[in-house]
Amino acid sequence: MNKRFVGVLTFAFLVAAGASLVLYRVLINRTATTNAGPALAQVALATKDLEVGTVLKEGDVKVADWPGSVPLGATNQIKDIIGRGVITAIFAREPIIDSRLAPKGAGGGMASMIPPGMRAVAVRVNEVVGVAGFVVPGMHVDILISGNSPGGNGNLGTLTQTLLQNIEVLSAGQDFKKDAEGKPIMVQVVNMLVTPTQAEQLSLAASQTSIQLVLRNPLDHVIAKTPGTALQHLFNGGRTQPPPDSSPRPHRVAPMPARAAAPPAPPKEIPFVMEIISGPNKREQKFGATPEVK
Repeated sequence: MNKRFVGVLTFAFLVAAGASLVLYRVLINRTATTNAGPALAQVALATKDLEVGTVLKEGDVKVADWPGSVPLGATNQIKDIIGRGVITAIFAREPIIDSRLAPKGAGGGMASMIPPGMRAVAVRVNEVVGVAGFVVPGMHVDILISGNSPGGNGNLGTLTQTLLQNIEVLSAGQDFKKDAEGKPIMVQVVNMLVTPTQAEQLSLAASQTSIQLVLRNPLDHVIAKTPGTALQHLFNGGRTQPPPDSSPRPHRVAPMPARAAAPPAPPKEIPFVMEIISGPNKREQKFGATPEVK
């Protein structure tokens, strides 16, 4: 056999063996990378379901491994979240995020659920005003008021107008938990989340007018422009002016022309009286008009 051919064959074998070894190592490393678990991070998790208003205690949270990236707002420092109130329900094994907790020192309960700059106003309701109990926490309502406008046109009767729109219900009675099913709850008081200015308007309206809550879709945030209505408008088909009278009108007789005023009567003539004395006799002579004196 030719030595040159043997050398070429040996060289080709060595190259093939080297390439196979490199390919084998690449495949081994790729398989190991694929089988390796995701990176773990230490995150504070809830040990059980935490309802709205709960004040976190040490037994409610624990630090555990969390696969993947750390959620925004999560922490692994339990001391930073102990004593803070829950404002949104947190489920077991779920990371505790800062935005779902009340600020430090705010405590728990309904007060911790009020955002900065907002107020909670209580309104007394009944079965009708409270929309048959379907005004539950988390719902959004419009507020109608009915009454007589001071200094307005008394002929219009009772006025009804939309005072506030898209107001969130914070609590119904003593329940401030958001019910996802929207089950009716018969209560006497509803607390709503409003601004300070809206709180003033609502407080005055509650004492001076009748209030009606109107339930709306929580996803509907459009503010409608309504002119309001009055009792008189209901009987006029919604028109501000009374409808024209369609009853037959009686035949109108043309008025008689006015008579010309009679000329004033001429002044009555005063007769002229002349006294005639003849000896012992004395008599009077009347004339038709007073003679002119020349």
